[in-house]
Parts: sequence; structure tokens; C-alpha cells
Amino acid sequence: MLDSIPSSIAVGTVLGFLTGLGTGGGSLLVLWLTLVLHMEAAQARLINLMFFVPAALIATFVHWHQDRIPWRKILLPVIAGCVSAAVFTIWAQKMNTESLQKLFGVLLIGIGCKELFYRPRKAK
Repeated sequence: MLDSIPSSIAVGTVLGFLTGLGTGGGSLLVLWLTLVLHMEAAQARLINLMFFVPAALIATFVHWHQDRIPWRKILLPVIAGCVSAAVFTIWAQKMNTESLQKLFGVLLIGIGCKELFYRPRKAK
């Protein structure tokens, strides 16, 4: 039942909404694919990329069209992110899948704790 077309549309809609808000729905997609649909982690990560790339391009276009992208501030981090993504993708192919799953779990727990306990600083 959870792998039916209506369920897939509902999950895709919710995750697309979250991605549009900038909350990173891809992490939830990986959890859905691995825990609920019992998909292998490597395949779930590939599907996550296939989900994320078009969503990111659409969101970037919308923000660019609204002139909200500070290109001078983000150009170097974007380049560094692309280079590190390429390097770590190659590295991850040689690494044990179980180790990657544990590292990803630790990352998600860390992000969750940060979100739970984060308090914005008050302006002086």
C-alpha cells in the first residue's frame, strides 16, 4: 500500500513542498525510500539526487528571477561544494555502504539536535 502510486504522489508532493521552502526534503526522501520501501541505500541516494537536481534548478531559477541571489557572496561556496561533491562521490563509491549509512545517520541526528536546540541571537 505504501508503495502505491497515490502514496508516491503524496510523498513527492510533501517533499517537493519542503524542498521549495528550503528545508532539505531530500533527507526525508532517503529515509522514506530506505525505511518504508526497503530500498538499498545506494539506490535511494541516486533517486534522491534525481529528485533534488530538478527541484534545485527550479528553486534557483525562481530566486534568480526575483533577484534574490547574492552571486558575489555565494560563488566561492558553490564552487567548493561542487568540487567536494565530486571528490566525495568518488570516495563514497570505494567506501563500505554500512559505514556510509552510519555516517549519514550521525549527520541527520546532529542536524536534528541543532534544529531542536537552536535559538536565534537577539539583535542588540
